[in-house]
Amino acid sequence: MIDGKLYIQMFSLHGLLRGENLELGRDADTGGQIQYVVELARNLATDDRIGRVDLFTRLIADRTVSADYSNPIEVVSDRFRIVRVQCGGRKYTRKELLWDHLDEYIDKTIKFIKREDAVPDLVHGHYADAGYVALRLSEFFGVPFVFTGHSLGRSKFTKLLEEGMREGDIVKKYRIDRRIEVEEEVLQNADLVVASTGQEVDRQYGPYSGGRLPPFAVIPPGVDLEKFYPYHHALMPGHQRDEREILAHVSVLGELNRFFLNPDKPLVLALCRPDKRKNINGLIKAYGEDLELQAMANLAVFAGIRKDIVEMEENERSVLTEMLLMLDKYDLYGKMAIPKKHDFDFEVPELYKIAAAKGGVFVNAALTEPFGLTLIEASASGLPIVATDDGGPRDIIKNCENGLFVDAMNSREIAAAIRKIVSDNELWKRFSANGIINVREHYSWPAHVKTYLEKVGGLCADASSTDFSAEHGDTAAGRRLAAIDYFVITDIDHTLIGDDNSRLGELMNLLAKNRERIGFGVATGRTVDSALAHLEKYSVRAPDVIISSVGSEIYYGRDLIYDRGWNAHISEKWERARIVDLLSRLDFLEMQDESTQRKFKISYFMKDPDERLPVIHELLTRNRCAYNLIYSQGRHLDILPARASKGKAIRYISYKWEVPLDNMLVAGDSGNDEEMLRGDLLGVVVGNYSRELERLKGLRNIYFATAACAGGIIEGIGRYRFIEKSKGEIV
Repeated sequence: MIDGKLYIQMFSLHGLLRGENLELGRDADTGGQIQYVVELARNLATDDRIGRVDLFTRLIADRTVSADYSNPIEVVSDRFRIVRVQCGGRKYTRKELLWDHLDEYIDKTIKFIKREDAVPDLVHGHYADAGYVALRLSEFFGVPFVFTGHSLGRSKFTKLLEEGMREGDIVKKYRIDRRIEVEEEVLQNADLVVASTGQEVDRQYGPYSGGRLPPFAVIPPGVDLEKFYPYHHALMPGHQRDEREILAHVSVLGELNRFFLNPDKPLVLALCRPDKRKNINGLIKAYGEDLELQAMANLAVFAGIRKDIVEMEENERSVLTEMLLMLDKYDLYGKMAIPKKHDFDFEVPELYKIAAAKGGVFVNAALTEPFGLTLIEASASGLPIVATDDGGPRDIIKNCENGLFVDAMNSREIAAAIRKIVSDNELWKRFSANGIINVREHYSWPAHVKTYLEKVGGLCADASSTDFSAEHGDTAAGRRLAAIDYFVITDIDHTLIGDDNSRLGELMNLLAKNRERIGFGVATGRTVDSALAHLEKYSVRAPDVIISSVGSEIYYGRDLIYDRGWNAHISEKWERARIVDLLSRLDFLEMQDESTQRKFKISYFMKDPDERLPVIHELLTRNRCAYNLIYSQGRHLDILPARASKGKAIRYISYKWEVPLDNMLVAGDSGNDEEMLRGDLLGVVVGNYSRELERLKGLRNIYFATAACAGGIIEGIGRYRFIEKSKGEIV
């Protein structure tokens, strides 16, 4: 909560996102979704029930785009911020290349949440990539998760196949397999899915999860009626126009007029990204093959923002090149305009008003259209519409009664519909008036916000408190970890639990008494299941963190939330199968039981380390394997990724949850504990330690206790005055 009111975090990761002057149509990733998310956040922030809305996107510091996108926090209004988090480098890149970096984004967002000292009441992910991020944060912090797909992978995959693209090429270019996998998981776990139309629910979401889908709320997007207002308002007495509106009007009119021989004719307007699915060339074909329509009206196609077609992505480049070829084919010079750019905030609203004032028509001839924000913008301006008989346009025309459906594949039908509206003055007036009136009834942002908060309010009421207090044992893992700044992390076997467990209960009571400030974790060579079973056997409470399988896995809380960020981090250059194959040549290695083997851990039995370890190192190094080798207890050999170990896992936790290393006390007894004991941490070697750790004597911040097992840990806690430090009694 923020000041006792809802705190909502929204996520929209790809594209170019800022509070003003959106670059809509710049590329495939900066389309209507961007506009919708910004407007939703902006309008939610005006409601008195909202404490704050933070819209998270990607931080981009790239000379090819505006410096606006490198600003970490953009304050849009007193209750609306855009928060930019860097992942996958600083360059602007398309969404398909971001998948491998989303766990990095999650980790950095967790750090942001902890620094802000505020957990959201609700997370809302837009599109599959942001859905993945929001789902993971929902798991960590125990808050409701809302999802909006905007477009979904299964539908896109089908369309691309129908267009003749090969399956292998689709997977390679669009990472469609990864996207669909994530969408399935997201839809299985979402508390609510917000869609724009009923058809979107059936057609887009229907093929997922075997029909077992989460609750849906169909809430049509709104339109900014302060910006998109009727074209004739400018003629009304007393109407005050912003100077920027006037300048935009003059600019747009001048840009259009330079293309047309007869600029006074009605204007057929299209505004969309240069994407094949938008069927721009179907519209040009309809206009080019209908001489009567050419005589009646001009055509203007605003197909995104461009500088040089050659430098654009393949899809956009192909569409724009074909547009120019078709202009030439049908000899549409003087009748057709293809401007290179437009400003969304002021020029686009003026475009609609200019087209309406000329008695024109707005056309959306997309092959498929989940909603169509431009249709309601045009309608609000008093511009009649012609739209594809699909998805959102069906609902819009049904509700607004301001246009005609067409078969997007039938160019003659498209041309006939445009001609009918342009040539019939009474029909044009009726459609224009209906659009103005009915958009305000069905597609206003206040109505959208009202319904949205009604739907999510119940979810937030059912969720646990968003207070950071760590007093209660059932606190969500993320909430608890965000609330504490001190940790005791210990090995299990022969350290926490061993031959002498006489003081184990005392240690557990000490940690329980100080639980509000100090977290408890274990770092073990055991698997997570084996570790939990062993702890339960000795009545040790469930840890806040389990570092298992010699540091190759991390789990949090009672729900054992798996740290996918750590997984992504250590997977770099890990070739498990290849290492197993290479080591199979060494007859002195005995593979351990299958139950001990993990995705990021290969375990053997081996004796005589002094002679044999150099052989293993030589073999793996010669074959350029990236690995970490850990030998312990005179017989256990573990091969891990180069980035994995118990020590590295502890340092990762320190980074992710912003717990300073010198606020972390770690305890161990054997060689596989050595790395985690070194450095800036507070190390404790229990009295019953293995000879492997003798070399650590005399090092800074490593205390050798005299007592064994839990007693040694208690001794170390006292030696470092760790309890007093956590209370702020010493510096």
